[in-house]
Amino acid sequence: MTENREQGARRETRDFALALRAAGEEGVIEGFGSVFGQEDAYGDVVVPGAFAASLAEHRAAGTMPAMLWQHRQDMPIGVWESMDEDQRGLRVKGRLAMDVAQAREAFALVKAGAISGLSIGFMTKEDEYDPKTNIRTVRAVDLWEVSLVTFPAAKSARVTRVKAAAIDEILKPSDAERWLRDVAPDVSKSQATALVSRLMRMGAERREAEIATERANKAAERLLRSLQS
Repeated sequence: MTENREQGARRETRDFALALRAAGEEGVIEGFGSVFGQEDAYGDVVVPGAFAASLAEHRAAGTMPAMLWQHRQDMPIGVWESMDEDQRGLRVKGRLAMDVAQAREAFALVKAGAISGLSIGFMTKEDEYDPKTNIRTVRAVDLWEVSLVTFPAAKSARVTRVKAAAIDEILKPSDAERWLRDVAPDVSKSQATALVSRLMRMGAERREAEIATERANKAAERLLRSLQS
């Protein structure tokens, strides 16, 4: 038997693992702040629709839950530009304020893999508790913020993109290999290396063909001049 409960104003946080996946535009991150149907370290299971009313209220007011550093209300580090529920969970996308020192540090730590979590700050509005399984099913929340955090409590949510390096910043083959693996995470290092090497060979072959054509043209010009003299 489950107990239906409507919550009072009790602030909660829930953490999720974060993984660097891709690069492109500096300071932009996207991923999942929560995943549906999976029990977290607190014994909670969030179900689809839990964020719907809160997100609708934010849209109506023209607001968005805050992007904070480690749940510190005095330390915003950017803005979330979109939040939506999909079949997997709460998908979030935002931009770190790279003029802010803490945001730059956070971005560097994310790229280095030192920051490993996203965490949502919310108040539960409606839930059900099953004393037999000790699992709480969260059905509705008031979402306040989504933070970058150091220690995630669960491993079910992932940041799917962290945009960092522009194409025009690629200066050497290793940069191209890294960029390719970032934007196409299913590509292995050996595949990326082979592709870049092949492109370099194609470029070299094209340059050699252009040089050979130029030499042939000059030889033809010399021959034409000798016939005319």
